Amino acid sequence: MTFPETMINKAISMKKKLVLPEGIEPRTIAAARTVMDKGIASEVFLVGAIEEIKKTAIENNVDLTGITLVDPATSDWKDDFVKEYYELRKHKKISMGLAEKIITNPLSWGAMMLRKGIVDGMVAGAQNSSGNVLIAAFTIIKTKPGIKTASSSFIMTMNDTKWGVDGNMVFSDCATVIDPTAEELAEIAIASSETCKTFLGAEPITAMLSFSTMGSSKHKNIDKVKEALAIAKEKRPDLNIDGELQLDAAIIGSIGEKKAPGSKVAGKANVLIFPDLQSGNIGYKLTQRLAGADAWGPVLQGFAKPISDLSRGCSIEDIVVTSAMTLIQA
Repeated sequence: MTFPETMINKAISMKKKLVLPEGIEPRTIAAARTVMDKGIASEVFLVGAIEEIKKTAIENNVDLTGITLVDPATSDWKDDFVKEYYELRKHKKISMGLAEKIITNPLSWGAMMLRKGIVDGMVAGAQNSSGNVLIAAFTIIKTKPGIKTASSSFIMTMNDTKWGVDGNMVFSDCATVIDPTAEELAEIAIASSETCKTFLGAEPITAMLSFSTMGSSKHKNIDKVKEALAIAKEKRPDLNIDGELQLDAAIIGSIGEKKAPGSKVAGKANVLIFPDLQSGNIGYKLTQRLAGADAWGPVLQGFAKPISDLSRGCSIEDIVVTSAMTLIQA
């Protein structure tokens, strides 16, 4: 069974509710139909002006039967949502009028539906930038208690099953935190380890990557990785995390044994933590393009409730699989 099939089957068994706030976006409408038809969600909400949603559906030959349409401008939830958003943001000295304007934006509306427990997961980004999706998440969903850093992971599915967990690995952070501090990098490592458990059903073997292995070079960038490792181990001594490791030492057994003898991670890693966004973004795209790997995500980590960000170049299948991945976190 492929990774997408595994995610879809698990989501079907959970019968959770999904909101897709970009309700007038054609791929999103088509994905909503597939999610309902396959039973990936027990209920799917599309957010937006209802006549526009219907018009787009007709133009793209999509049947909306069974899909719930919500217009923030006319919804019975509007007053409650405005009040709650105002309470969340009144320390920023916003007015009730501004609160209404912001919360009736479909992204904010979908996030509030998630916050209020009306739905179990939210997927967006086919039409909106990652920045806009993250603003809605940070201001309305917020991070989990004790977590300061929200980050992201990609599940990389390789053609060769020798890598990671039957050919699947977690790469992080490749989409969110540009230049993490040591504390942020530690939280990324911890969150990504949990992502491995959730999606790959395996114990994480987490490598903190660098251009150095176990002190082979000296530089402030390496010191940050070492400090992050120490913080991660102190916070979660139960997790199998090690570093700093060069990529080859992290994933190739013979090199790991030579460069980092005694390490329980070297040569066996199924979770790769990149030291910054530049290296992470380059790394996952190199793997995707040169090795022909599939990149599923980005999965947002650290938020209080499941929310996922899409690439604006995503396909209908990407939205469907991401929806399943989001709901199984609920």
